[in-house]
Amino acid sequence: MECPVSLSTGEALALAEAAALGAGAGLDAARSLAAATVSAERHHRPEVGFSHLLDYLAAYRGGRIRRQARPRLARPFPAFLESDADGGIAQLGFDQAFEPLVEAAERLGLALFTQRNGFTTGELGYYVRRLADRGLVSLAFTNANAFMAPAPGLPRVFSTNPLAFAFPLGGGARPLVIDQSASATAFVSVAAAAARGTPLAEGVAVDAAGQPTTDAQQAILGALLPFGGRKGANIALLVELMAAGLSGGAWSREMPDFQSGEETLDCGLTILALKPGREPDAHRARARALVERLKAEGLYIPGLSGAAPADGVRLDAALHRALIAHAETRA
Repeated sequence: MECPVSLSTGEALALAEAAALGAGAGLDAARSLAAATVSAERHHRPEVGFSHLLDYLAAYRGGRIRRQARPRLARPFPAFLESDADGGIAQLGFDQAFEPLVEAAERLGLALFTQRNGFTTGELGYYVRRLADRGLVSLAFTNANAFMAPAPGLPRVFSTNPLAFAFPLGGGARPLVIDQSASATAFVSVAAAAARGTPLAEGVAVDAAGQPTTDAQQAILGALLPFGGRKGANIALLVELMAAGLSGGAWSREMPDFQSGEETLDCGLTILALKPGREPDAHRARARALVERLKAEGLYIPGLSGAAPADGVRLDAALHRALIAHAETRA
């Protein structure tokens, strides 16, 4: 068995950027995508890190992401930033709006960024984590093509429709970051289970006939289910309206598949950034005290209870070779 390949953070960024450039991305997009990919890996989210980068590279080569997309940013209201990703990656449009979004939230107390016409967002926690690093509370919502049925026997209506939330804690502490889908499991987890041949948990998916299944291959042909039944479906609807309803992006059921074809997706992304009250430092310290108390009592705190961000990246050798091949083969 081949040993994993260890890369420094700088080497990982360079590899991701080179692979994106090789697949046809523009330089700014390649850098945005590399930063998000490496951040996911360093924060122990490999399923939306380099393995998911392969989906982006395939989409560039297949035409599902526009190679020279130029996001367009408008500001119809002082606290409302509106982006059209121009068929490109979501990360680039967010990067271009990031400083104006932070400035507006600091000055006005809250600000909203909404974007349409982008590819899938990758790790949604990445967006709110960056805002938390600037001292802001944030909520993010996104959709993609439909994978999820509201209940067994019903058609696919929603994507996994994740939402993410971050609260900065100050005092040198890592922020609290919640990043979870409205589905009982993430699509990337189902795809990984299908590749490994491992079963899914009960109650997370149905097959093409709408019958419950633990077979990941059958789940891909069928649909995922929401967590908590109707309550999870309600969360999915909320996310759908926040992501696509505000941005003007496509509804999940109207999007093409992000893994095949030549059409761009028109995913929606909406992010709300808030200054943590009139006395931000005091409010961050108060939140930190609560979180430390809950953690001491045994509660799992997302973003804090796991390992600290890694200094570098470890990649499966076959994945490393695939990325190098993209870097060396210009689209």
